[in-house]
Amino acid sequence: MFRTNKAHPWHGISIGENAPEEVTVFIEIVPPDTVKYEVDKETGYLKIDRPQQYSNVVPANYGFLPQTYCDERVAKLAREKSGKEISQGDGDPLDILVLTEHHIPRGDIILKATPIGGFCLIDDGEADDKIIAILKGDKVFQQYGEISELPNGILERFEHYFLTYKNHPDEPKRCEIAFSYGREQSFEVIKAAMADYTDLAAKLK
Repeated sequence: MFRTNKAHPWHGISIGENAPEEVTVFIEIVPPDTVKYEVDKETGYLKIDRPQQYSNVVPANYGFLPQTYCDERVAKLAREKSGKEISQGDGDPLDILVLTEHHIPRGDIILKATPIGGFCLIDDGEADDKIIAILKGDKVFQQYGEISELPNGILERFEHYFLTYKNHPDEPKRCEIAFSYGREQSFEVIKAAMADYTDLAAKLK
C-alpha cells in the first residue's frame, strides 16, 4: 500500500527489525551544511535550529534513530559507566553519526547503518549519547567493526566537534565527553533508548 501522507521521521519510521546491530537512521545534516537543521517534533519537518557556530562543521552525516528517546534508562547507563552525576537524558531521540566515503548531498533522508561505538556526552548535566556508525554496504568504511579501529584523526574531529559545537569562544564549555565506548556498549545504549521510547509512547496514548 502507498502512503498518502508523509510519516513522521521520529514516530512513523521503524528503527529496523535487526536493531541494534543494524539500524535505520534519519539524516538531518550533512558535512557541507553551514546551518544546523533538526526535525521539528510536532510536524516532523526539518527546521533551522541555528547557524553552525564559527568554524564548526559537522564531521559526518548526522541524524537520529527513529523510535528512540534519551530518558531515564539512557541516563542510568551513563551514570553507571561514568560515575558522574547525570540528572536525566536530554529528552530527544538518540543521536548518530554515519561515516561513508560517498557524498550525501542533503539531509531529510533515511539510510541503513551498522553501529560501531559511541561517545557518552554530558550536556549541562544531561546524558546526550552520540552513536558512531558505518553506512551499510560502504566499501571503504565497512572494514571498521569497532570505533577503536578508526583513524585517530577521525575520532579527534568527532571529539572536537562535540566539545565545541554549542559554545561561543568566551563561554565556559557546556559539553563533556565522559568516555567513548565500543560496538557492544553502543547496542546497550540503543536498546535503552528504544525502551525509553516505549515508555514515552505509552505515556502519550
